[in-house]
Amino acid sequence: MQGMDSALAQITERVRAAAADQTPLRIRGGGSKDFHGLALHGEVLDTRVLQGIVDYEPSELVVTVRAGTPLAELEAALAARGQCLPFEPPHFGAQPQATTVGGMVAAGLSGPARASVGAVRDYLLGVVLLNGQAELLTFGGQVMKNVAGYDVSRLMAGAWGTLGLLTEVSLKVLPVAPGEATLRFECNQADALRRLHAWGGQPLPLNASRWAGDAHTGMLQVRLRGAVAAVEAACRTMGGERLDPAVVAADWSACRDQALPWFAARPPGHALWRLSLPATAPVMALPGGAQPLVEWHGALRWVQAPESAGDALREAARAAGGSAAMFRAPLAREPGGAGHAALPSRALEQIHARLKHSFDPAGIFNPGRMAPGW
Repeated sequence: MQGMDSALAQITERVRAAAADQTPLRIRGGGSKDFHGLALHGEVLDTRVLQGIVDYEPSELVVTVRAGTPLAELEAALAARGQCLPFEPPHFGAQPQATTVGGMVAAGLSGPARASVGAVRDYLLGVVLLNGQAELLTFGGQVMKNVAGYDVSRLMAGAWGTLGLLTEVSLKVLPVAPGEATLRFECNQADALRRLHAWGGQPLPLNASRWAGDAHTGMLQVRLRGAVAAVEAACRTMGGERLDPAVVAADWSACRDQALPWFAARPPGHALWRLSLPATAPVMALPGGAQPLVEWHGALRWVQAPESAGDALREAARAAGGSAAMFRAPLAREPGGAGHAALPSRALEQIHARLKHSFDPAGIFNPGRMAPGW
């Protein structure tokens, strides 16, 4: 504990000095998400000196962990007690020690199960962070109903470190589901969406789904999780081919980390675009006849297209009631250079700018990571 207090004191002094000198700082854990964001500027401030599980109460389904702790270490500790982070945060194929818990929260990215179980922010109970004035602030706690007014801790999920440096986070965890099965169906995209929409209106233990294929045919995989009886009943009702769980588990992990062959086959000069849409959105006409990889029961669609197709993709997403953003820049430009979705209104832009000024008045944390100028 004394060593951890010393590490935090050193980080605090560095933030204080940076604020005084207006020196930009680039908050970084293992760097597993350096490919994403508008820019990577500033002196690196490494959070990995802040490691360890502070408190874990399996019976209460709550864990508090320091931000620099490897995500793999936390997941192993939870698995040993039959528990998990149900939103399946991605590791992006990084080394086991690279992806950190703080980076997981700051990025706010979730894996295949997100549409069924919720996002990172839904499991974030509290945070401790250093703001841009080197003040250590605590928000939330270790229970779901612990705040009156604004739940400030959830603002940190997806803020990409622009509001402050996370030092500790408290998370809700869940037991591993006792039953699991993956079903496979051969169908085109329209039929896959039709099936998913129909199943979504039934009491089925849907957990994750993905479809990939061409204009005429493809493969839909649906993962079921829940009580054993519910999963077995759903398998009988839904049909399809039941896959070997030992084999398909690796495929779902690869999907989570964008390591499937579909992602690896990105053509030179093409970016990876992320379209967030209503799950009921129909098949979309995409630039160049591109065929997406569809996740989240239709709500997330990955598209490989040139950077020049950005305007067309954004307009198509807006017309469907969603948004589009470049997730990975063309290979020659990585790391960095991938953009976030534009905020839907000037009012929201102003709110975000005021939040940034409140937490980081000197603008030292991750400048330009989310938007030009802040």
